[in-house]
Amino acid sequence: MTVVRSATAFHHAHSGVRPDTHLRRCVDVAISLTLLTLLLPVLLLLACAVRIDSPGPAVYRQQRVGRGGQPFTIWKFRTMVADADRVGPAVDGTDDPRITALGRRLRAARLDELPQLVNLLRGDMTLVGPRPEVARFLPCYTARERELLRVRPGVIGPGALLFAAEQADELCAAADPDAYYAAHHLHPKLALDLAYLTDRRLRTDLRLVLRAAGVVGAQAH
Repeated sequence: MTVVRSATAFHHAHSGVRPDTHLRRCVDVAISLTLLTLLLPVLLLLACAVRIDSPGPAVYRQQRVGRGGQPFTIWKFRTMVADADRVGPAVDGTDDPRITALGRRLRAARLDELPQLVNLLRGDMTLVGPRPEVARFLPCYTARERELLRVRPGVIGPGALLFAAEQADELCAAADPDAYYAAHHLHPKLALDLAYLTDRRLRTDLRLVLRAAGVVGAQAH
C-alpha cells in the first residue's frame, strides 16, 4: 500500500496535476448542504417555472465523464425544449432555437447550474475544477489533457469560465458547432484547466469564484 501511494504521489508531482484532498471534499459537502438548505424554496420555484414554460421535465440529466474517466449524471434545470440533445449538437450558442424563453434567462444568470449542488453533495463534482466533458469529445484529448481526469470535475471550471462568452458567440455562427468546438475551443480551454491544476490552492479558487460571480452579474444585466 505504501509503495502504491508513493508511486501515485510521484506521478502527481511530475504530472503537475494536484489531486483532490480530504479538506476539499469537506468544504464541498459544507457548501452544498448549506446552499441546498438556504435555496430550497428558490429551487422549487424555478422547477415549477421550467415546467410551466415548456413541456418536459424540470431537470435535465446528461451523462458526463468524471474522475477516473467514470461516467456520471450531471443535473441542470432544463433550458431547451424536451429531447433537444437528440435533434442537435452537444454544444450550442446563445442563438440556438432549441433554447426556451425562460431558458435564456436562466442561462444568463447561471441559475440553470444550481441543481449541480446535488452533484457537489454526492461527490460527483467539486466546487472548482475542470468542467466535466461529454464523452464524445474525449477521443480528442491528448495524453496530457487526459490527466485532467485525475480530479473531480468542477461546478466552476477555469477554462469554461474564461471562454464562456467567446465560445457561445462563435458557436452561433458555426455550421457544425460540435466540430468547431473540438477544433477551436476544446484544447485552449483544457490548457487553462491544466494551468489551474498546477497552481491549485485556496487563493486561486477564491479568485475564480469571485470571477464567476462577476460574469454572472455582468450577463444578468
